[in-house]
Amino acid sequence: MATSYVGAIDQGTTGTRFMVFDHSGQVITNAYKKHEQIYPEPGWVEHDPTEIWENTKHVIQEGLESADLDPTQLEALGITNQRETTIIWDRDTGKPVFNALVWQDRRTTDRVEELQEAGKVEEIREKTGLECDAYFSATKTEWILDNAEPLKLESVRPGELRDRARAGELMMGTPDSWIIYKLTGNHITDVSNASRTMLFNINDMEWDDELLDEFDVPREMLPEVRPSSDENLYGHTDADGFLGAEVPVAGALGDQQAALFGQTCFDAGDAKNTYGTGAFYLMNTGNEAVTSDHGLLTTVGFQLSGEPVQYALEGSIFIAGAAIEWLEDVDLIYNAAQTAQLASSVDSTDGVYMVPAFTGLGAPHWDGRARGTIVGMTRGTRKEHIVRATLESIAYQTRDLAEAMEADSGVETTSLRVDGGAVKNDFLCQLQSDIIQTEIARPEVDETTALGSAYAAGLAVGYWESMEELRSNWQVDEEFDPEMDDSQADKMYDRWDDAVERSLDWAQEE
Repeated sequence: MATSYVGAIDQGTTGTRFMVFDHSGQVITNAYKKHEQIYPEPGWVEHDPTEIWENTKHVIQEGLESADLDPTQLEALGITNQRETTIIWDRDTGKPVFNALVWQDRRTTDRVEELQEAGKVEEIREKTGLECDAYFSATKTEWILDNAEPLKLESVRPGELRDRARAGELMMGTPDSWIIYKLTGNHITDVSNASRTMLFNINDMEWDDELLDEFDVPREMLPEVRPSSDENLYGHTDADGFLGAEVPVAGALGDQQAALFGQTCFDAGDAKNTYGTGAFYLMNTGNEAVTSDHGLLTTVGFQLSGEPVQYALEGSIFIAGAAIEWLEDVDLIYNAAQTAQLASSVDSTDGVYMVPAFTGLGAPHWDGRARGTIVGMTRGTRKEHIVRATLESIAYQTRDLAEAMEADSGVETTSLRVDGGAVKNDFLCQLQSDIIQTEIARPEVDETTALGSAYAAGLAVGYWESMEELRSNWQVDEEFDPEMDDSQADKMYDRWDDAVERSLDWAQEE
């Protein structure tokens, strides 16, 4: 009898990955394909949903072929995704009416400022746990419905988008919904992704009529909200489709909640930080939705079939790994692996601070008009100092979140589980430990986002029997303990605050 596995589709900001895991949580196969980043105007970021779907099919086929696996060996498929990114498509044709508006997109900043001036921020926060920001799906959906007609006429007639949405002819969703729809034909999202739209009440656990009215988003276009690990299944792939087999699709989690789940942060107080394009620090708060007084988000962590929702506090850093990509873009480095060697070749940044606010600042500052800033340069500043300052900026932003997390939760961070591409950089991990003054634990399997969605799907179909079984899979690759004196770390961090101040409210209307 052939060995069985669980597959995971990780639809990220820069590309789509397919991974297959065995019972011990080890990677059997891994395929990845980038998609185009579209920048129509400064601060605007789009993706082509059709390209994303074609890439998804490609990586699934490539991954299975490279490991000589038959799709019938997949017990289930899980999905994880870039959150908040917003897609609207035609129910009949399955074609998008416009490009996806990516979570980084800032085109609705003016609309957010209108809501702020109207005094609606607190009401939105109480219902959704979110800061009122262009980051989330609500204003993106509103913008597409208001503006897509004259820009892309493939499947809409001018002026009719909202009417068609009310008639149930259009569907809206984040990338998880788009992939689930393409795989199964069903319009479904999970609780973690729904909680990131700014349209979902995380206390009542349902779409909120008042918010739908505020953004004029017809309920008819919204997906059904289901548990993150769903024994009732989201559906099956089509035996006559590209995969050639009926595979259950049974789990979905927004990428950061998936990483929380993959790091087995199942208990209140467990915390992880994922370093990807951005960086996202989540702490499990159990069945209680803890309100933040320090600029963090209250969000849904995950939900298992028949179980109560588990909530989390989240700090969102918009630019982390993307700051390293910027170093490549401006030819300061040839590849990301160079950063450790360049940064460690100097003892310090010589007073240089880099604030990578390329798309504004997230938690705890929430300034959509902040912009990237380098301060403290002298004639003696070299690229090594700028590279080191860029790595330090990731560590400083994480300390911002760690301090806010401790203040809100009352739980002191003693160990932080880390994952994502950047944690392969030992220099960054040690730097992070020094700046926060806490232990950093890096797991053996660092693709914990994909692993988390695989765990959710596998639990739903009984591939794994319990969360205890998953805990036993988690193994430490390396731990990093502080080597810097805490007074030195505090001194460096204090100057970071000064640098952030200089980046704030920079992008002004002409």
